[in-house]
Amino acid sequence: MECTDLQVPADWQKPEGRKITLKIGRLKSTGTSKGSVLVSYGGPGAPGIATTQSLQAWWTDLRKSMDIITWDTRGYGPDPFQGLSTGLPCTWTRIPIADLPQDDADFGRLSDTNRGYAEACRHKDPELFANMSSADHARDMEAIRKALGDTKLNYYGASYAGFYGQAYARLFPNSVRTMVLDGTWNHSTADWPRELEAMAKANEQSMRRFFTWCATNDCKDVPTLWRKLITRATATPVPTKTANIAYKAGDLQSFAIAMARQGTPAWPKLAAAIRKASKGDASDFVPARGARYPDQATPVTECTDWPRFANLKQLTTTINRLRKIAPNTGATNTFATSTLNCIGWPVTVTNPPAPLPSTLPPLLGAGAWGESDATERVLSQVPDSVTIHHDGPGHTLYGVNPCARDHINRYLTDATLPPRTTNC
Repeated sequence: MECTDLQVPADWQKPEGRKITLKIGRLKSTGTSKGSVLVSYGGPGAPGIATTQSLQAWWTDLRKSMDIITWDTRGYGPDPFQGLSTGLPCTWTRIPIADLPQDDADFGRLSDTNRGYAEACRHKDPELFANMSSADHARDMEAIRKALGDTKLNYYGASYAGFYGQAYARLFPNSVRTMVLDGTWNHSTADWPRELEAMAKANEQSMRRFFTWCATNDCKDVPTLWRKLITRATATPVPTKTANIAYKAGDLQSFAIAMARQGTPAWPKLAAAIRKASKGDASDFVPARGARYPDQATPVTECTDWPRFANLKQLTTTINRLRKIAPNTGATNTFATSTLNCIGWPVTVTNPPAPLPSTLPPLLGAGAWGESDATERVLSQVPDSVTIHHDGPGHTLYGVNPCARDHINRYLTDATLPPRTTNC
């Protein structure tokens, strides 16, 4: 891999101001190059250079005719991300997803707690902290395209990097040649409440898929046990045999959704965990290592991308609506609960969701359960776009699904889309 530095503004609204360094990496084409493809693995904060070096086999076929370009995103530096670009000197940590506030006092305490996390990071570099949204990453992508001398951008964005791609498509629609959004979510809607509902429905579908399996696999009792367990845990946390760990309904729902999305290999374990928890012991939900509660990394980028609740009434109304839509999973594992840790954040939402311009060239999406539906909601705004569906578990397809990889490679190379109803 060849590496170089690119200087870009810390604040793109002040192009003549302070500069930061982006580290760019290139795997040159092994044949005659037709151009380049810019790659990001999401995170946010996944180190493009180190990840690409460790996953070079992914790109063997695409490299026959395309250079693979990647970069380490701004702010996510050496510790703990292995990034080589200018980093925020934060004490990065993982923060448990906050409990739902029950009254205005709870809401105020949550706001103060979140601001405390944020300020400890922000005061080290206020300017960079305030310019970490997916739109800022998208402007960095445009600077990379120009530095390469490419007329237009070819982009593969996995997971959270799909937000970078959507922001780029809004900011620079005339600079897009091809764009792949793999295993991402919809940040391109004019109706955010409706998108939250779609997320809740996808989680509910994951649990119902598991319950359907239970009907013919000796766990017919589990759906009823689950609903009783959630009702009970809403008021009284279920203890575990791990010291100081007891789970409320939202915790159990978050872990259960994650297990349900893993498909049949995980479903017997999920059934056993629900049965055990219904008897008063939620120990089988405790992760073997790592975080003991559903959590997220310090959400510096996320809190500038996702709408957050302004007050308790708005929050409560939304949560209650999602619980009616998804009685088994509620609002858990949607951006309605993920953004609880953004309430009180000292930087506003600088990159809110917004529709894509219809003038974009056709885009390509890909995803497994749930993700393909979210990606399709994005791409439905752009005429002739296609989403590759995988009817099974997983997160992103390119690295693990040869069928999807072949279609994606053909599109990035020749701008040729697969058939509209492509399943891999």
